[in-house]
Amino acid sequence: MEFEKKNGNYFLSVLLTILGFLLAAFLNAAVPQKADVVFKPHEIFGITTDSNIAYRFVLVLLSLYYLILGIVSARSEEKKNKYIHATKFRFVMGLLLFLWDLLGTKLQVLPQPFFPGPAGIMEAFVAESDYILENTLYSLRLYICGFSIGVVTGILTGILVGWFPRVRYWLSPVMNVLGVIPAVAWMPFALTIMPNPFSAAVFLIAVSVWGLVATLTATGVQSTPKTQFEAGRVLGGNERYLVFHVAIPHALPQIFTGITTSNGYAFTTLVMAEMMGQPGGLGYYINASKVWSAYYKVFAAIIVMAILFSVITRLIEMLQKRVLCWQKGVVK
Repeated sequence: MEFEKKNGNYFLSVLLTILGFLLAAFLNAAVPQKADVVFKPHEIFGITTDSNIAYRFVLVLLSLYYLILGIVSARSEEKKNKYIHATKFRFVMGLLLFLWDLLGTKLQVLPQPFFPGPAGIMEAFVAESDYILENTLYSLRLYICGFSIGVVTGILTGILVGWFPRVRYWLSPVMNVLGVIPAVAWMPFALTIMPNPFSAAVFLIAVSVWGLVATLTATGVQSTPKTQFEAGRVLGGNERYLVFHVAIPHALPQIFTGITTSNGYAFTTLVMAEMMGQPGGLGYYINASKVWSAYYKVFAAIIVMAILFSVITRLIEMLQKRVLCWQKGVVK
């Protein structure tokens, strides 16, 4: 009896999860377009569609995704509990899309053109999908270059500062001063010193990441208990062994904290740099769209940024979970 009740509750969770998105799709298809807005048909991959059809397609895809996820998650009690926990949030998200489409696209009760409906935002993806992809790839290339350089130099600096007192004496004051200055403040100097806008933006992103990663890495190395060093020496370890097999492993949680936190700083710096002098990127796309009051394109770029940031954050979390697998069951 209890087993049937649990399965019934889980089935209800799956149904409730997809119901919100299906209601939003039904509204878009059933309610007539009372506002004086006409979405032009466009051809994507040889298929002629418009923004309303594309929006309904996305909602149906989301419903199918969460339906399949619900079926797959039923095999594991842990995954099943996570799915049930997120049910209310997903249902409310569907209802919010329902209301947003009604007030923004169908009736245009919201102030226009500043708050277009979701179907209106889809117009940017339908009409300029290639251009949005081009700018997204530009942003991604810029981000990877700057973030990678910032993380590598930050970890190296942190290890040197944390391990060698002489290096700490000279670099700690510099890190404390530079750490409180926003990276964007260095833009005039970066544009002057660097050979082109791309390298200037890479420099700014690297600076925004470097300070925090270096500080937390140094803190992690310095806070390594002396008993661990003594155990390493007893086992015959030299200084190199103590650094790479004792101090750095102990500092890994702080290093990943720095990487995760600086990820947000890097993304903010990326957008600011693109809006202030880059020939491409999502920030550039937002700036160009704002000039022409094409706010539906601005929202489209923001959505792409949110997805991109979420994916990058998830990848960092997966790497952290794999590297710090020993923390499972130890850290809450």
